[in-house]
Amino acid sequence: MKQFYGTGIAIVTPFKEDFSIDHEALASIVDYNIKNGVDYIVICGTTGESVTTTREEKKQLVATINEANNNRVPMVYGIGGNNTQAVIEEIKTTDLSLMEGLLSVSPYYSKPQQEGIYQHFKAVGKASPIPVILYNVPGRTSSNMLPETTLRLAKDVDNIVAVKEAGNNVAQYLKLLQHKPEDFLILSGDDDLALGVILAGGAGVISVIGQGLPKEFTSMVNLGLVGKATEAYKYHFDLMDLTSLIFKENNPAGIKGVLSQLGYCRDTVRLPLVPATDSLKVEIRTALKKLNYIN
Repeated sequence: MKQFYGTGIAIVTPFKEDFSIDHEALASIVDYNIKNGVDYIVICGTTGESVTTTREEKKQLVATINEANNNRVPMVYGIGGNNTQAVIEEIKTTDLSLMEGLLSVSPYYSKPQQEGIYQHFKAVGKASPIPVILYNVPGRTSSNMLPETTLRLAKDVDNIVAVKEAGNNVAQYLKLLQHKPEDFLILSGDDDLALGVILAGGAGVISVIGQGLPKEFTSMVNLGLVGKATEAYKYHFDLMDLTSLIFKENNPAGIKGVLSQLGYCRDTVRLPLVPATDSLKVEIRTALKKLNYIN
């Protein structure tokens, strides 16, 4: 599954002032990222505000991103939820012909047992016509998919090929890396831990900050993948402050604040999210100035 190595970005959905999708801005962000080394694009994830976009809008997003991409990098599509049958139905009724993979979040809110998570993803893997990347993000789901469950799925379900692990738990990453099947990919979902995970044997990252500073971030990832830790950590340390800031209030308000100051889109988000506060915008601007991205 080489198409999922390196830097994937969980792309934002830019909105105009009236909250409609800004397709021109979206195409610009896609081009900016591909030209600066991003390896693949994840569409309709959490950062893309998938929960507040309609099925029809999601089709439009795919069309815009596909046109701007122009077959340059693979695309991954997000479908997940806490109603297994509804997730399966959405998979079956969504055109995934342009996608290389499906990113599916662990069931949220319901707090299923580990066996329930296993059976949910086993059903998702069976229903999906394309490879599945599991997504564990307990900070959002209130339920941690334990390494034993991830590894069980990796061994039992051929169509499940990777996990985006975002538990911000180093020990959990290391357990996955220690026991994973050889061809199963561990992808960091934590921007601040991504380099360490890669140096320990991870295949890459699905990043938020990466789309704001793709040249530096992909340089860091690529150096990490070839074991050049000293050089890679120079980029990591440069990016640390801004990476922390974009998650200070909520995601994607933080990264939209970055992209807005770089001139790529407005910082508009849909309710119940709100834009970054003025004080955070000042901090983001200061960090970008320090990195010589703006004057």
